[in-house]
Amino acid sequence: MMELYLDLISPPCRAVFLFAKALGIPFEFKYVDLIAGQQYSSEFGELNIVAKIPVMKDGGFTLSESTAILKYLVQKYSGSVGDHWFPAGLQQRARANEYLSWQHVNLRAHCSKVFLLRTLFPVIMGFEVLEETMDAALENMKQSLNLLEEKFLQNKQFILGDKISVADVVAVVEIMQPLGIGVDGFEGRPKLIAWRGRVKEELGEELFDDAHKALMQLSGLPEKLKSSSEFEKFKLRFQRFFN
Repeated sequence: MMELYLDLISPPCRAVFLFAKALGIPFEFKYVDLIAGQQYSSEFGELNIVAKIPVMKDGGFTLSESTAILKYLVQKYSGSVGDHWFPAGLQQRARANEYLSWQHVNLRAHCSKVFLLRTLFPVIMGFEVLEETMDAALENMKQSLNLLEEKFLQNKQFILGDKISVADVVAVVEIMQPLGIGVDGFEGRPKLIAWRGRVKEELGEELFDDAHKALMQLSGLPEKLKSSSEFEKFKLRFQRFFN
């Protein structure tokens, strides 16, 4: 059976998990505890030298990067996965790829930075994040959310039109991430709130909530991180990121 190496605290992992579960794609869930630093183990390094998840292992074939995995699943299970998830038509597929290309350095980058500044920054750097740094991160997130609404969603039901696609799944998990620290990117945005409701309904509300349970019950993260045997690797990587 195909194996998916995941930690549902990670938005890209949640996107892959939600898609596979909602579509009934069989897989074995392989938990990789990010905060414990299991991604830095020599065993995991044999799967992905980059030390990141998600990772998919399908027989002797191993693949990383969430969008690559999603596209692989769409193609492998094309007989049971509806075309609307990643349309075969030239222009609709181009629209899907346009969003997936944009989001990685925009919505994902900015939502993740807000989350990391509140959770990891004090542990890694030894002091609280400066107010102006946090304000700038929140402003960048706001601008990305504006673009999601104005450029990609517009007045449509979903990003590509009347039906859900992988773009919607990838988008919604990123906006959910700051909610884990009490920052609600949906607040004051009725269009996005309604869109999230439609995405949840399509995926299954219980499945959606279960996938985000670890994020919403986030506690004791600083203590767990400090006690990790891989804490120094965390520090080195994130000091570079925060600087």
